[in-house]
Amino acid sequence: MIVSLPTAAYLKKEVVSSLAANVTDKIFFLCRSQWNPDTALHEGHVVSTQELTELLQPAFTQNSRNLILFLQDTLSVDDFTYFSEAYGNKNPFQNVQEILQSSPSSLVLPAVDCKATRHLLSFLQESGDWKLTNITNLDVSQLEVNTSKPNLLVVQLQSLVSGLNGISPLEAIAENDKIIGRLTMDLQERGIHFSVIYTAVRPSRISRRTDVMWELRRQLMATEEEDSLSYPPLNVTTGNDTCILFYASNFSLKANNSVSIDLTNATFVTQNVNTSSSECSSINTTLSLKYTNPVNGISNLEIRFLMSNKFYGASARNWSTLDSVEIVQDGEKFAKFNVSVISAPAEYSFHCQLVGTSNVYPARLIPSNNEAKNWDVFISRLQIQGFNIENSQFSYASDCTGFFTPGIWMGLVTSIILLWILTYGIHMIMQLTTNSRFDDPKGPALSVPQTE
Repeated sequence: MIVSLPTAAYLKKEVVSSLAANVTDKIFFLCRSQWNPDTALHEGHVVSTQELTELLQPAFTQNSRNLILFLQDTLSVDDFTYFSEAYGNKNPFQNVQEILQSSPSSLVLPAVDCKATRHLLSFLQESGDWKLTNITNLDVSQLEVNTSKPNLLVVQLQSLVSGLNGISPLEAIAENDKIIGRLTMDLQERGIHFSVIYTAVRPSRISRRTDVMWELRRQLMATEEEDSLSYPPLNVTTGNDTCILFYASNFSLKANNSVSIDLTNATFVTQNVNTSSSECSSINTTLSLKYTNPVNGISNLEIRFLMSNKFYGASARNWSTLDSVEIVQDGEKFAKFNVSVISAPAEYSFHCQLVGTSNVYPARLIPSNNEAKNWDVFISRLQIQGFNIENSQFSYASDCTGFFTPGIWMGLVTSIILLWILTYGIHMIMQLTTNSRFDDPKGPALSVPQTE
């Protein structure tokens, strides 16, 4: 969804909003005074990287050169209908809808290729001499904007993944909507001309294609799964070689059960992270992630992943193991976690759907000192490799889920119980015997002694 919103009275404001989705049921345009009427797209069209570049050009040719990018982890056009109608009178997109309704010029793009949104930030940086400012603490009251030169403000909204934050996606969307409203209202009151992009790095809903043959279903689902990986992994290089690869669909922390820190966008999208302290060798590897002012109250935050490569005689091969995770806050507070069930053959990468401090996660981070008890860690779809990387790509992944999953155990136990019942029933039927003597209707009654 692309919207340009100039007001006629005291200020000119332009808003550009783009929602990432794979497919959509319709294309909806509010108004197109800045865009050519021929830009209407047919139903089901997915905007490519080149098309998105061309559609954004009119916003850059306006007098206003201040641009705000509201970046969310997941969002699809269906969320506007689902969350607005499924929850009665609650409207989590109130500020966004007010901006759209007051816009005399807008363009809606419900279907944008994930590759286009993946390269959106780099394209924006190349499109002008922007002064890049990353806003992660979501506190806009102290925001300073120098209008003497173009500004690119990247606002990393909180994640919609329910788990670490303890709030539902509806509440997270509503909170993000309030942040958008506060920032735009603050810039309005200052009389600053600006443009806004509201988008996500990947879709929250993936539509399934039904007009295909069943034998192609697995292939299509695999393609859609790959498309949802909308940003590349973080890589650490030594010279020209990549020695560490790290990826997560959500990478979040919580300090003292109150301060939530979402590091996903800063690590993988904007890459506002310093990895210069990382160390690589054939025996020990350390991935060091340093963040500056990730949230209010924390000036510096470093997270270390310590991995080792050892030979184990029982399996007659080398295994790479994530031994521990360390968190250093402001150079003083040191938290260390021991790691369970994160290992793979040295030639493989390691993958796990959920990794963190919760007891229900397949791979756990276990606090090993008192400071670690003040931190909660949540990592979803973790994939990491610190040894034997070829062509700067992940090797075959060894998953943390064993062969005997809870579903398999349930099926085996149920099958064993049913088999035992069947065996017992057959055994009881085989124990049934028939009488060896029968009454003769013409003779005296048959008497069978109790001993027989």
